Amino acid sequence: MPVFTYECMNKQGELITGEITADTVASAAERLRSSGYAVLELAEYREKVRSSFLSNEPKVKLSDITLFSRQLAAMLGAGIPVTRSLHTLSKQCENPTLKNALEHIARNIEGGMSLTDAFSAYPTIFPKIYISMLKAGEVGGTLEKTLLRLSDQLQKEKQVKDNIKSAMSYPKMICIFTVLIFLAMLIFMVPVFKGFIPSSAEIPAITQFIFNLSDSIRTRWYAWVLVAGVIVGGMILFFKSEAGHDLWEQYKLKIPILGPIMVKSVIARFTRTLATLLDGGIPVVQALESAGPTSGSDVLAETVKLATKRIEEGKTIASTLEESPVFPPMVTHMIAVGEDSGTLPTLLDKVAEFYEEEVDVATKSLQAVIQPVLLIFIGTLIGGMLISLYLPMLTVVANTR
Repeated sequence: MPVFTYECMNKQGELITGEITADTVASAAERLRSSGYAVLELAEYREKVRSSFLSNEPKVKLSDITLFSRQLAAMLGAGIPVTRSLHTLSKQCENPTLKNALEHIARNIEGGMSLTDAFSAYPTIFPKIYISMLKAGEVGGTLEKTLLRLSDQLQKEKQVKDNIKSAMSYPKMICIFTVLIFLAMLIFMVPVFKGFIPSSAEIPAITQFIFNLSDSIRTRWYAWVLVAGVIVGGMILFFKSEAGHDLWEQYKLKIPILGPIMVKSVIARFTRTLATLLDGGIPVVQALESAGPTSGSDVLAETVKLATKRIEEGKTIASTLEESPVFPPMVTHMIAVGEDSGTLPTLLDKVAEFYEEEVDVATKSLQAVIQPVLLIFIGTLIGGMLISLYLPMLTVVANTR
């Protein structure tokens, strides 16, 4: 929904500025007038697109939003008004991006904007599920409970992401270390070995290849840097493009070893989000439409989108999802039981917990498997280079006998 910035005069003659969400400029103006404001200026807000690399504003992490949600729920539970709570939390907030957003949200609410509209003006900070849950809590009068539920959801989502990052951090560090050692050997050690070899000695093909590679890197390092930059930059641009993104989304769940972990992570996030939305009073179709895109997989999101159309035709959730290969039978069976017994949010939570534990176990197992494999790879690479460098010397020694 578009966001409009406004400048108005209230009944006391005070100038008020802020933001409001509406379908059109006319509907935004009508809402402001109905709140008793005289509209002086109203225009659609267009956020300036800046590169995250050039931007000096720190990103708002899941942990920041989780902490903020718990603190806001505690203050609302203590009977403190929303605007005062937001002003207080903005002063305590250490993240300047979130701090500025909370100050602006508080001013907009004081200016007559609803809580949901005020938060929805910051979609880069507060995800779609957050806004949907806030709306349900605001309408149903259960804002404190909704915020606590949201904080639990975000905390568990962060744990899943941290588990996956932890599993991948060790291979990344080992790969970087291996590349640095390999380059150091080519630049500093290979020329030394080359000087020990007599000019009349017969040099094996593998040794000559290493010598040529070392000479090329030392004398034409700028060309290697340029080629590496072009390759890396091209890959980044490709995977950021629509075609590259679609290709990655299509095959990432099928990658050996990592694919099953990603599938479990996606299902855990989807079921946890769906449980949170349903428990917050969001209708089934709307909950599915919101939970699908937040799962982290376009394949699952498209499956859920098609399922919502079938549900609107009278089908059950389980019967529509079981037609997709993305969802294992255990998930659809649990959903079917939940639909029949009226305990769908509870059973979805149990499914999410099961797959979150599966992700945790799988990532730890992955680390146990990757460590020896990487050590063998490093040993083979470095050992192979050393053997190839010693081959000419051994040949010379053998011939002199």
